[in-house]
Amino acid sequence: MKKLCRRAILMTTSAVMLTCTLFGGSAAADGRVVYDILPAGGAALALEEGITLDEIYVSPGEEVTAEVNTDAAAGGAETADVTEVEVAEAEETASIDMLEFSVGAEQVISNTSELEMRLDAAQDATSAISLASKAAISVKTAEQDALEEALARDPENFANLVIAQVNDYVNVRAVPDLEGEIVGKLYDKSVGNYLEEEDGWYKISSGSVTGYVKSEYCVTGDDAIELAKKVGTRLADVDTTTLYVRKEPGTDSPVMSMVGEDEDLVVLEELDGWVKVTCNEGEGYVSADYVNLHTEFVKAESKAEEEARLKKEAEERKRAQEAARKAQQKRNRTGGGSSQKGSGAAVSVGGSGLGAQVANYGLQFVGNPYVYGGSSLTHGTDCSGFVMSVYSHFGVGLPHSSRADRAVGSAVPGGLANAVPGDIVCYSGHVAIYIGGGQIVHASTSRTGIIVSNASYKNVLAVRRIF
Repeated sequence: MKKLCRRAILMTTSAVMLTCTLFGGSAAADGRVVYDILPAGGAALALEEGITLDEIYVSPGEEVTAEVNTDAAAGGAETADVTEVEVAEAEETASIDMLEFSVGAEQVISNTSELEMRLDAAQDATSAISLASKAAISVKTAEQDALEEALARDPENFANLVIAQVNDYVNVRAVPDLEGEIVGKLYDKSVGNYLEEEDGWYKISSGSVTGYVKSEYCVTGDDAIELAKKVGTRLADVDTTTLYVRKEPGTDSPVMSMVGEDEDLVVLEELDGWVKVTCNEGEGYVSADYVNLHTEFVKAESKAEEEARLKKEAEERKRAQEAARKAQQKRNRTGGGSSQKGSGAAVSVGGSGLGAQVANYGLQFVGNPYVYGGSSLTHGTDCSGFVMSVYSHFGVGLPHSSRADRAVGSAVPGGLANAVPGDIVCYSGHVAIYIGGGQIVHASTSRTGIIVSNASYKNVLAVRRIF
């Protein structure tokens, strides 16, 4: 017989009284039936862990109260009503919990699947990034190789130059139009930096001038690379007090010439640690450690610069002429002449102009010695000291530097072809005075002293006019 428990009382004292279902009775020795206690509908869930129920002796069909031994601590009491509905709700809750657990498990599986997909995507992205990086590195390497190849072919970026090829000059205009304002002149063989091209015009930057020139009068790109080597002057600027020019590239080689600080020499070839140059004594070698290399070009001239230059040249010419006149008057009053001990001129210059007087005065010192750094027309002078001292006789002050002489007076258009007696002819590391007939007088070398030479014996860098 089974009987459903209607009430369970749990006491947290030293004993617990419990009403519960009795079943499975068996006869005891005294004639009563022994029932095992089975709490119904989950009533046993109200018992704390460690509680045990003793066997009880009851008559069949009786509702009994069983005494339960417990180790629960004393204090407090709790009563719980347990019904069939509550049992059903508990079962439903358990079912719902199981469902939620199942759903949760499915969600975990789903999340795990999504995570795996994301990991796969991340790995794909990483692979893609790796491939992109390799591609970028490859492109960069190719660009670097192309740059190195371009530098080897065109180390000074001559391809970016615009070089004029005209009889005299080409106008630089403010806008790419023949009616545009003229802002400057780009002279023949002079250069500008290429900025852009527009409708048959090159926009350039040259010196202080920025504007447009007709592309038909200029070259750029590969053509400019070749032309730049011809129209540009590769120079080695001396960066030490005295630079030795040696016969061969080595410190054990004999010295053939000496060049002062801030002078420059035309470069013929660049070697490992040495530079082959031309000087007045011929071709020699200088250490690359004591020179600065660069290529010199003629740049455009703005209208304002041209006007200022012409005005300055006219003023300097007038001042030089006045100085020469006063110097002549002083010589006339004192009866002073030149105290030279040279052999005298092998030739003389005709005419009474100041330039001719300069040339004839210089010719008086032919045969006198060359002395590096000197400026005495009788006891010894170098090339720039010779030109400086000759012009000093006419009241004109000039620098003791062949390089600086390239900027004195005014430029002679056409160079040597249009030179007149008295003009200053500038070379690589050397300077002389033109005497006409294609000849110069100059302090040449320590071996030859002051002599007359052919003016075109070496490349002419500039021709300058004082009077």
